[in-house]
Amino acid sequence: MKTAKAWEAAATVCDPEIPVLTIEDLGVLRDVQVAESGAAVVTITPTYSGCPAMLVMETEILGAMRSAGFDDVRVETVLSPAWTTDWLSDAGREKLRAYGIAPPVRASSSRQALFGKDSVDCPQCGSCNTERVSEFGSTACKALYRCKACAEPFDYFKCL
Repeated sequence: MKTAKAWEAAATVCDPEIPVLTIEDLGVLRDVQVAESGAAVVTITPTYSGCPAMLVMETEILGAMRSAGFDDVRVETVLSPAWTTDWLSDAGREKLRAYGIAPPVRASSSRQALFGKDSVDCPQCGSCNTERVSEFGSTACKALYRCKACAEPFDYFKCL
């Protein structure tokens, strides 16, 4: 019961770079354990080892856990196995699309994921008539694309 409450609290934390996604949507939230003493350990895996948002996420997790009544909380970061875009939930993918960011293709080991995809569906109009403008978008984990149908620029969440 305590573990479910702790998971629920940690899962409310949003990604500071994409605030429509929770760390649960992203797959960054890996585990939550609560000992009989009430001490809680939240395990997270960063989207990449140099992710600048991790300190903010850790601070937000501590705050969410304390607000839920967990005073003794530790956040552990694990790097193995490495995070992959395959860990994004279906709800997270839909939230990205609704927010105007094209979600990554599935199967991070696919040819499209490994070697890039020349066009992705536009999250604004759904057209696949798009082009990559830059390998780097608003953050390191996104590439910048433009839709040739509606002329809107958009970010594509790269496969990792």
